[in-house]
Amino acid sequence: MTADKALDKTNNTKGELTEFEKLLEKYGYNFKKGDLVKGKVIGYESNGLLVDIGAKTAAFVPCKEVSNIYTKNPQEVVGIGEEKEFLIIREEDEDGKLTLSLKKVASAYSWKQLEDLKNEDAVVEGEVTAVVKGGILVDVLGLRGFVPSSHVRTRDIESLIGEKIQLKILSVDSQQNNLILSHRKVVSEQQAENRKDVFERIEVGLVVEGEVVRLADFGAFIDIGGIDGLLPLSQMSWRWVDHPADILTVGNKINVEIIGIDHDKQRVSLSLKSQQPDPWDEAANVIKEGEKITGTVIRIKHFGAFIEVYPGIEALLPYKEVMEYQNQTGEALEVGKSIETTVVRFNPEDRRISLSVTGKISDEEVTESEGEAGTMEEKKKPKAKPKKEKEEKFPYKSDEETQEPETTDNPGVTHISPPCNEG
Repeated sequence: MTADKALDKTNNTKGELTEFEKLLEKYGYNFKKGDLVKGKVIGYESNGLLVDIGAKTAAFVPCKEVSNIYTKNPQEVVGIGEEKEFLIIREEDEDGKLTLSLKKVASAYSWKQLEDLKNEDAVVEGEVTAVVKGGILVDVLGLRGFVPSSHVRTRDIESLIGEKIQLKILSVDSQQNNLILSHRKVVSEQQAENRKDVFERIEVGLVVEGEVVRLADFGAFIDIGGIDGLLPLSQMSWRWVDHPADILTVGNKINVEIIGIDHDKQRVSLSLKSQQPDPWDEAANVIKEGEKITGTVIRIKHFGAFIEVYPGIEALLPYKEVMEYQNQTGEALEVGKSIETTVVRFNPEDRRISLSVTGKISDEEVTESEGEAGTMEEKKKPKAKPKKEKEEKFPYKSDEETQEPETTDNPGVTHISPPCNEG
């Protein structure tokens, strides 16, 4: 080959390369960092994905850029042949390979979607991924969010790991990569909706089935289908009940009657004893004034002792009569002791019975003792605040307001002893 021919071939080759470069530019092969491109997944490598975006060589997506949740197996996130949008995060290396990110594109769309959902006050679903100090971490639309402990409505947070829960967005900040959510808000709103439905269905006098969900000193809380009604101690039984745990257990299913509804405060008062026969209806046929009767000491107060003379019926033995009994027998009167007395006054309308050991007791003594007993019973009732008349009819308040005072002046007293003679 002559020198002239070699020179012509070289010039032709330069011309061809120039034309090829022009062709590359014509078809958009000029990729830059920050560009958003479409591509198809064509293969996997040990540390990432290979993607065809129409460049000179396949582009590469590192594992850490596949998903917000790091994975060693990119195939779990995207499959061969899937088309996605990618962001160029690094220009060509010495081999002409571009580096892409899938997670940054997905994150951008997710942040935008979360902002829209927050503005709509919509409910989102998140998977609990971990329990951390102060709350739990959740995966929402591929982003990591945080739910503070105060906004988690469950007793066992650890049991939520791996579970999907419904959430409301409290704050979303893509610039700070900050997503705060609430589980409690969703539950509270659902409960409020359920309560509204229940209050539209219930009415005073209706008997419903409920489940015992909590016991307190002053009563029990019963779930009657989405709302917790209060079953006070005084409405549990016709017989004396020291504590709800004496007759109820959490989880028990019981039938209760609705005896009070406060629609404004959405509170319900319940009765269990209304489902039982009223013992006072039979008392008039069994108990007569002037007759002797045997009963069991139920409670002892400074003004006398309460004696159960019939199932569910308590009678009062005044303090002086208690002293007389102890003087006659030489024994202290104690709770649980069986004693024979005489009925000196029986008033079924007021539901009061007075007893005597001697069979002789003045009207003044009876009135005085009954007056103190009545005062004590009034003290047991929660004091209603001076509000609307409608509210005064309904005694169900908050835990602090409804907690009944101690019914004993001295909880340790189980008997009355004669006073010591002063020298």
